Amino acid sequence: MSSEILIKGIQLLLSLSILIILHELGHFIPAKLFGTRVEKFYLFFDVKYSLFKKKIGETVYGIGWLPLGGYVKISGMIDESFDKEQMQKPPQPWEFRSKPTWQRLIIMLGGVTVNLIVGFLIYMMVLFVWGKETLPQENFPLGMQPSQVVKEIGFEKGDKIVNVDGKVLDNVLEINTMLLFRPIEYVTVQKSDGSITEISIPSNLGNDIFKSGQIRSFDPVILAEIDSVIPGSPALSSGLQAGDKILSVNDDIIDDWSSFSDWMDNNSDDIINLVVERNNLNYNISIDRNDDGTIGVYPAYNFKTTNQKLGLLDSVIQGFDYGYWILYDYVSGFQYIVTKQGAQQLGGFGTIGNIFPAQWDWRGFWMSTALISIILAFMNVLPIPALDGGHVMFLIYEMVTGKKLSDKFMETATMIGFFLLIALVLYANGNDLFRFLNG
Repeated sequence: MSSEILIKGIQLLLSLSILIILHELGHFIPAKLFGTRVEKFYLFFDVKYSLFKKKIGETVYGIGWLPLGGYVKISGMIDESFDKEQMQKPPQPWEFRSKPTWQRLIIMLGGVTVNLIVGFLIYMMVLFVWGKETLPQENFPLGMQPSQVVKEIGFEKGDKIVNVDGKVLDNVLEINTMLLFRPIEYVTVQKSDGSITEISIPSNLGNDIFKSGQIRSFDPVILAEIDSVIPGSPALSSGLQAGDKILSVNDDIIDDWSSFSDWMDNNSDDIINLVVERNNLNYNISIDRNDDGTIGVYPAYNFKTTNQKLGLLDSVIQGFDYGYWILYDYVSGFQYIVTKQGAQQLGGFGTIGNIFPAQWDWRGFWMSTALISIILAFMNVLPIPALDGGHVMFLIYEMVTGKKLSDKFMETATMIGFFLLIALVLYANGNDLFRFLNG
């Protein structure tokens, strides 16, 4: 477990370092092109001291000790450095505040633009180098198990997803994200009797799914086959083995894992009698259940993906499409953050770190990095003072009205935004800690 945490932590640190440097370059390059002086270029924050720093020309390049981000300090700009002394001096031609509004706007949008471009380029690169992993409906011959929410609009156990709005899914499990975030009109399914039908999707289904807490609308129907047995469990002491297929429980026929789970949930018998198939032979096994009703087994999820190699042009097209929907889903899902339930799902560095693979895998690393890059782009463009989006909001106001906001207003707004962001970071990481302490 400790090695997994270390590997994820190293990947997170490397990913953030790459993205922070590229983001700050997005501000640095246009600032230099427009003749604006950049005093500092830092990876991480150098509160009180730096791990490394070196002055080259007019800019100090360095690495701080606090890995919560990075920054470029641009002369004549009110930012989180709160350099009031500089702002009290007469404006100089090399300062940010002396530049035309359109140049200042480009400088502020540079970081977000770079993050978006990097995210999309990484997805294209991953598809070109490693190909596309597909998981079609054909890989789940028993069909899908719908949640109660989607059962109410016509889905049934055993339905096979034929297409969504006429499009066949490369990964059938993507249906869960699509129903939660995207404007879908209909889903075509094949019923257990072989008939084909279209199920209309209500416009408010995403909200209903989120409120229900059943975020996964579909899980594949899988065989009642045991993947592993927990050491010291009743199942192990009774003789159950990995690979056993459950045929019946107390004489009730078991068709798949969900029917086995339903039986266990709805029956309180302390002792259960299983008939399992092992090496083409049937065995009767009696098990004394735990106090919580479990027996200590995990199901066999045989989700076998198929790798499809792509040429350069297809990688560019499909990589752009993939990145677009990642951004769309994230923006669409942001509406839930302002709810009580959504706020409880916010996570900090622990949550972000968990999106990386537990073992070092370059494909997984780059996919996670692309996701974080796109998330950073969206979060930074939010109209919150102290973020790039806050500066952009004030610059657009200036362009529209022709009036420049006072330095006092900008300082106050930036300070409020800064403390708001600190509170948000503390809250998100507090959620991580709470979840960790509660298992």
